[in-house]
Amino acid sequence: MDFQTLENDIKPLDKAAMETARAHWNGIAKPVGSLGQLENIVCSLAGIRRTPDVRIDRRAVLVLCADNGVVAQGVASTPQDITAVMAGFIARGRSTVGIMAKQAHADVIAVDVGMCRRADAPSMLDRHILDGTADMTEGPAMSRAQAEQAIRTGVDLVRDCEANGYQILATGEMGIGNTTTSSAVASVLLKRPVDTTTGPGAGLDPEGLERKRRAIQRAIDINKPDPDDPLDVLSKVGGFDIAAMAGVFIGGAMYDIPVIVDGVISATAALAAASLCAGARNCMLASHISEEPASGRILEKLNLSPVLRAQMRLGEGTGAVAVLPLIDMALSVYRELMTFEDIGM
Repeated sequence: MDFQTLENDIKPLDKAAMETARAHWNGIAKPVGSLGQLENIVCSLAGIRRTPDVRIDRRAVLVLCADNGVVAQGVASTPQDITAVMAGFIARGRSTVGIMAKQAHADVIAVDVGMCRRADAPSMLDRHILDGTADMTEGPAMSRAQAEQAIRTGVDLVRDCEANGYQILATGEMGIGNTTTSSAVASVLLKRPVDTTTGPGAGLDPEGLERKRRAIQRAIDINKPDPDDPLDVLSKVGGFDIAAMAGVFIGGAMYDIPVIVDGVISATAALAAASLCAGARNCMLASHISEEPASGRILEKLNLSPVLRAQMRLGEGTGAVAVLPLIDMALSVYRELMTFEDIGM
């Protein structure tokens, strides 16, 4: 995959549209800048969508589902079979993100990019690459070609969403063990010690957390991923969900679709995407800061400001979906509030 070619397909943000949106905010009857980050998001949306007439009427959350061989090292508090079970619930709209997405008027699109067991859900998209990754503590999680395939899968998902009229996408994931892989990728790309990027995930006790940290360090020591080669990092210590989600962020920038970053796994994918194609940063909107320790560091590296600080750590795209109603409210004010000129000021 030629990432330079992908980079060349990414246009800069439309600064004129952003300036028009900002001027409109400054002209409506309220204190200038008083909606803070909500105003910034609307301006960002104008730049991404290339128009100050921002519309996000059709929206979806893409939930990338995959398994991770590193669970063999006891890094998760739940068995691997839960991936397929929960993915099935997600695909049928019966999980947390499905309930939240319904309130946010967002479609849920569950995608199998590499589960060990197929979910019993006809609505799940089949983009299966392999039955989970290999155990990264014993060698590379996947081949370089498989990492490229996962990234291309994410790009193509955005292409299809754009063709189907979606105007904004939220990112989510399901995969037991993926806070381990995301912590490994984040540690390498941020060039930070494992202890500073690794948290308890879905509820590990202190002994389990220590086991998780040792597994990540062992994977890094054995595979020696190159921090200056993000594809090498993804293939050696990543997961199919993270790689595919990185492709979603790249695709968002290519097709002028804003993509909302969820928690630490999504943020790690966003970091990988921006490392592969700097222009991928153009489409990103941060929803919340996860309780996982790498989350804040990644958002800071990407210069993204989260809207929510709600101590969330569920995944599935729940944080990304949670910010959609706030954006809707901001857009309502942006479109409907009278201007200073309207009231004779």
